[in-house]
Amino acid sequence: MSNKLIVILGPTASGKSEMAVELAKKFNGEIISADSRQVYKGMDIGTGKITKKGRGGIPHYLLDVASPKRRFTVVQYRKLALEAINKIFKNRASVNRSEVKKKGNFKKGKLLRQGKIPILCGGTGFYIQAVVDGITIPEVRPDWRLRSDLNKLGVEELFKKLKKLDPKRARTIEKKNPRRLIRAIEIVLKTKGPVPPFKKQPLSCPILTIGIKKSPEKLKKLIKKRFLNWLKIGLITEVKRLKKSGLSWKKIEEFGIHYRVLSQYLQKKLNYEEMIENSLKELYDYSRRQMTWFKRDKRIHWVKNQKEAEKLVKDFLK
Repeated sequence: MSNKLIVILGPTASGKSEMAVELAKKFNGEIISADSRQVYKGMDIGTGKITKKGRGGIPHYLLDVASPKRRFTVVQYRKLALEAINKIFKNRASVNRSEVKKKGNFKKGKLLRQGKIPILCGGTGFYIQAVVDGITIPEVRPDWRLRSDLNKLGVEELFKKLKKLDPKRARTIEKKNPRRLIRAIEIVLKTKGPVPPFKKQPLSCPILTIGIKKSPEKLKKLIKKRFLNWLKIGLITEVKRLKKSGLSWKKIEEFGIHYRVLSQYLQKKLNYEEMIENSLKELYDYSRRQMTWFKRDKRIHWVKNQKEAEKLVKDFLK
């Protein structure tokens, strides 16, 4: 079997992890997380990190590989993801042809040395693009004095500044993520031009990209149900634990999505009802930004369920 890669993507709460596990079980796969926050240790509930039980015995890569106290970049992610993909390609499993016969036309009774299939699964479009298209980040050295000055501004001020400097980049950036806003502004100011197009060194192996499609109404229901369950199983305790580990409130808020809102709640800047309302709004907005990013990629095969995904994978692996 030639080396091939499967990508499973979609907005938050769409069921990516569950689909990836089922595909991995059926097609001899191993999973690489493509989530910018699941890389961090101690951020389990609020990132939707799949539990050990939920993994169903399938190896998972790039979960819990970084400390939330340290900055983890897309450059680091790409390096580790490529290492994981190559490792999976080298892993081979003995499969009885009689077992494979259901999916092919093999004779019974002999062993087939079958290649493992890496499955890149997540909702961080930038991370997925970094791996699939091999984008390289502009070589602009950090300006710590500039960053210190920009850190004094709120996210709304940072976004307005970037929008004025580089409207095109402002349309695609996560506008409430201060770290990314500051980096984009830094690049513009240092190069005296807009954020340049990323250079590409795409993977040479065949790639199948599957996106999970949910209606906005259905997705909102899934997001709300999952978030309320997160609160039930200890999300607030998780954020308290991050603070106790030595992270500042400002650092926790930089992780975005609902971590920002929960930090404000624990600082008594919001009441419980406001925390839920604002958190859900953050998550809804995040899912829309994810879809805006994904819709630009015409290579994505959108599916509504597991059955449709399995058919695509079966045809791809022939």
